Amino acid sequence: MNQQLKQSLMGMLIGGMALAGLNTPLFAQSEKATQDDPALKIYRASATKINDLVHTKLDVRFDYAKRYLYGKAWVTLKPHFYPTDSLTLDAKGMDIKEVALAKGAANTPLKYTYDGMQLHIQLNKTYQATESYTVYISYTAKPDELKVKGSAAITNAKGLYFINPDGKEPNKPTQIWTQGETESSSVWFPTIDKTNQKTTQEISMTVEKKYVTLSNGKLVSQKNNADGTRTDTWKMDLPHSPYLFMMAVGEYAIVKDSWKGKEVSYYVEKPYEKYARNIFGNTPEMLTFYSKILGYDYPWVKYSQITARDYVSGAMENTTATLHGEFLQKTDRELLDNNNSNECVVAHELFHHWFGDLATAESWSNLTVNESFADYSEYLWLEHKYGKDAADEHALEAAQSYMSMVQYSGDKDLVRFHYHDKEDMFDQVTYQKGGRILHMLRNAVGDSAFFRSLNLYLRTNAFKATEAHQLRLAFEEVTGRDMNWFFNQWYFGKSFPQFDISYNYNDAAKKVTVIIQQIQRENKTWQIPMAIDVYEGSKVTRHNVTVANRVDSFTFAYNTKPDLVNVDAEKVILSKTDDHRAFSTYAFQYHHAPGYLNRRIAIEEAADAQATNPEALKLLQAALKDKYHGLRSYTISKLNFENETVKSATLPIIQELAKQDPSSLVRAAALDALGALKNAQYASLFEAAIKDPSYAVEAAGLEGLAALDIDKAYTLAKQLQNDSKGKLVNAITGVYARKGNPDDVAFVANKFDETSGQDKLNAAFDYLGFLSKINNTDAVIKGIEQVKAMCVQFNNPQVNNYISNWMQEISRKKADEATAVSGDNRAALEKQAEYFKKASEEVKSSSKD
Repeated sequence: MNQQLKQSLMGMLIGGMALAGLNTPLFAQSEKATQDDPALKIYRASATKINDLVHTKLDVRFDYAKRYLYGKAWVTLKPHFYPTDSLTLDAKGMDIKEVALAKGAANTPLKYTYDGMQLHIQLNKTYQATESYTVYISYTAKPDELKVKGSAAITNAKGLYFINPDGKEPNKPTQIWTQGETESSSVWFPTIDKTNQKTTQEISMTVEKKYVTLSNGKLVSQKNNADGTRTDTWKMDLPHSPYLFMMAVGEYAIVKDSWKGKEVSYYVEKPYEKYARNIFGNTPEMLTFYSKILGYDYPWVKYSQITARDYVSGAMENTTATLHGEFLQKTDRELLDNNNSNECVVAHELFHHWFGDLATAESWSNLTVNESFADYSEYLWLEHKYGKDAADEHALEAAQSYMSMVQYSGDKDLVRFHYHDKEDMFDQVTYQKGGRILHMLRNAVGDSAFFRSLNLYLRTNAFKATEAHQLRLAFEEVTGRDMNWFFNQWYFGKSFPQFDISYNYNDAAKKVTVIIQQIQRENKTWQIPMAIDVYEGSKVTRHNVTVANRVDSFTFAYNTKPDLVNVDAEKVILSKTDDHRAFSTYAFQYHHAPGYLNRRIAIEEAADAQATNPEALKLLQAALKDKYHGLRSYTISKLNFENETVKSATLPIIQELAKQDPSSLVRAAALDALGALKNAQYASLFEAAIKDPSYAVEAAGLEGLAALDIDKAYTLAKQLQNDSKGKLVNAITGVYARKGNPDDVAFVANKFDETSGQDKLNAAFDYLGFLSKINNTDAVIKGIEQVKAMCVQFNNPQVNNYISNWMQEISRKKADEATAVSGDNRAALEKQAEYFKKASEEVKSSSKD
């Protein structure tokens, strides 16, 4: 499952918080709440296995009007080890019609009790571990009538979703799709809904002929029925866990590809058919790449990807049939500004087909063996396809997201057997931190041993449930080394080291001593292998050391005084570091130490000194022409144009970047920087940008022009609005907000409705900003209700609190405006202020549910 949305939300809300001083009142309160939570005293063990699933056969049809599924299930099982005469199946919120023992064509009724969540069945005899049996169940699933709680990563847990089933929403297709993770498959079919169960499957879906279907495995038959419907049967011959079962139904275009004779297909809404290969087209190359580095070919019969409206998470790795949120559907113009985000989602879900689907976490406590690997697969793909700079940038953003979470809510173990709710496992520790830990493990053992260990782990645990210790054992077998030191620190512990680094040069002895202190507040000393590079001009000497004490010192000889001593030369360690050295070493580092992070750190140091140090300014000028577009954009964002020396030294470069940089993101960043100057000499540049193929560049041009001539920008915004996506929508909404014309509310409201994923949150900010500027009570009430519905969908306390506070500010603003007018205008503004206030309270209270 992809957590990109949650990561983006957290990054937006707390990404700017300082990482120093983690013992803030907020963090301390979080720790106390954790200690007082009785749920955290429960040991979350793997589910006890009394019976094992063997095969699951389903026959289902759908009642769109009632949002029901009418199902028949044949569940084949056998006792795990001990003899048993009973069976308990998870079956949430169903009407159970019949329960029987199926033997040949005959059904023998079985006694059962049902409490609305579990079906307890008395078998006809005591079965031995060598005997299998099949239970038949006729049932009705009623997902919309089931009250269940989701999480920040998976915002709803009702398992089966009817989208626009009555067709009343004109701009939304009618669809059905399922979401099994964590334990929601049992909302739509009876099963043992635990990760440590594995079963083969067969699903027959009866649907209207106009719809296409998708499920796990291979489409083995399609049968036209006398009533005008069609029954599609999908069969899965290899076992997988129940949470990975899926169905999808809708009017889709299917674009087919192939890999080694296996079908690779992309299901998209018909308007996106012509873009499908640009959205998903690297999938066959990913299959080849991952199969090669793992030494284990993609094991499943086919690979399909499908999009879904109103999806409750980023994406889901249902075996052979990944489900993506609609945010993945983008036009070619949108993809220009996507910065590989779509591909990271595609890569993440595909890699799960080895780590998660093939070898599956035996419990949610060990979710790391699923999600940390999928997170790290994004790094591996970017490194392979776009180079190490792109991968390292992605890794840094992930690390920052994790550290921001620590600042906001405290840290947790990666493998954790104590949690409040299983949904809590889907966090930045499991994803982003886990991915960085795998990167450190790769660095510690070397590429060859790392990938050979993954191969051994997969071969040993294929089609089984597994845990972090089995991963450790695979690494130990391959490397011949005890790896407990690494796993105890990173997998079965929490936090990260904080280093204070200083240097002592002895020119007489021609030696430099590096002093590394561990200053983390926890009573924990980390064992960290790292590389230290000593640069004497063009000569680089690498020293591999291990930090193992609260204070360590390492002494290295030199011939000439080093230009740079680069601690953690690979910049792979997840840590917070205070490195005490002269700026000249950072200038040398930028030009000579390879890697994105070495250059970025030097840029950060230069940004701090740009106003007073000519050498720093010179470094920033060079960084504006860095080989990697991400660092060019980052450098632009760090320039201080309030300093005339900085401005005169960098503006000519910024103008050239705005005109002709090959990256649309750099062009947009350069235009944003120029726009902030509000200088009329750039008006023609902004107008030219409005014709750029990139929406981000168009948006930057429009915003720059709006700062100079709002009326002209407003006229151009009207011309652009019919072909607007992404950041251009944000820019147009901003222009409309400044004009405050209530006639523009339809555009803003409709675009908000059409938007999904992270863009939905950005659109909410713009929408509220627009509503704060207009005096139209009906439009304000409608807009508030739309934003409230988004808050319910995201179900993210941080987001809800943020939006609640903003609504409170708008309420005060409108109340103040009301005091300055009279009559109907005053009454309208007072009503809007009151509605914002009420909505603010409702949104905040909803985050506590």
